[in-house]
Amino acid sequence: MPFTDELSGTNADGSKSEDYCLYCLKDGAFTADFTMEEMAEYCSAYVGEYNAHTGQQLSQSEYKQVLLSFFPTLKRWNLPPHALPLAHHPLKQQFIDEVNALGLPELHIDNLIVLQGSFINQPYLLNGNTVKLFDDAAAYWCYQVQKSDGRCYGIACYERYIIVSEYGPNGADAEIVVVKRR
Repeated sequence: MPFTDELSGTNADGSKSEDYCLYCLKDGAFTADFTMEEMAEYCSAYVGEYNAHTGQQLSQSEYKQVLLSFFPTLKRWNLPPHALPLAHHPLKQQFIDEVNALGLPELHIDNLIVLQGSFINQPYLLNGNTVKLFDDAAAYWCYQVQKSDGRCYGIACYERYIIVSEYGPNGADAEIVVVKRR
């Protein structure tokens, strides 16, 4: 992933981080408590984006090996545990509790990850118009839950709202299920 200003994480004071991306650091805290192996497993799911940017055709397992050779060069994996930012953002558990309190069938989460708006910005049909609800460059607390009928719940949380949508494979037929103002 190219490390650009729009992909920079944020420090506790709201400034842009020079060391961490938005997927790893939000408001001065790590967004997830991953081991290096878990981080490589998670990131390897995005091998398609890597291949598109590099012109390579790596498999997911090959890409994971690339990540495991690169990650040790990053600051996150070189600092002692006491020097790392907090592993849990203060809002994360609040969002998890609020999503679970919605009481939607088959929707229970125990984790959220940070994703850029462009990854979750599905088109929705509202009042006869097709709209996108998220800022492509902003960071959101997100999760996806597979339902028994094959559709998925998509959860997106940020300071003012929690939005739950439902969609089919590859985001097809996306519809808003709940918008909760915080």
